[in-house]
Amino acid sequence: MAKLVLLSAGMTGRTHELKADKTTIGRVEDNVFQIAEPSVSSHHCEVLLHGNEITVKDLNSTNGTFINGEKVSEAPLKPGQILRLGQIEMRLEVDAAPGAPKKLDQTMVMQRGVSLTELEQGARAGGFGTKGTGFSKKDNKVNKIVIIICAVLGAVIVCLLLYVFAVASK
Repeated sequence: MAKLVLLSAGMTGRTHELKADKTTIGRVEDNVFQIAEPSVSSHHCEVLLHGNEITVKDLNSTNGTFINGEKVSEAPLKPGQILRLGQIEMRLEVDAAPGAPKKLDQTMVMQRGVSLTELEQGARAGGFGTKGTGFSKKDNKVNKIVIIICAVLGAVIVCLLLYVFAVASK
């Protein structure tokens, strides 16, 4: 069974099974799948079932209908693709047919990072701010230039103030 799973904040996990040949999606109550969110048009799009094919048809929505970031007026929607209506994102998921092998989770095992002990030893051995470590201090010429310009401008302003007071006191 095909279903749309909402991914957007505040609606995460909300689903709608696509049972009918035509499912209207929009903000108002007369839609089969109502999404009460301002960026979704009152009648935003239709999801059409033709056997195993699923097609999305935009209904001249204000904020557009997108599949994987590409604006569409009518296009096929494949399992795993992201359908965006206004600011609301949802993914098409399809359950495996009975007896079919389940799709394995594609979780990747990441290599172990750096332990706190290794960080502490690296800090003592090389020290922060020394060359050759991953934590070396960067030379920032822009800060030096800004400080010099500010000092010169400050000196000019002080000189102008002294001149104005000297002229005013005469």
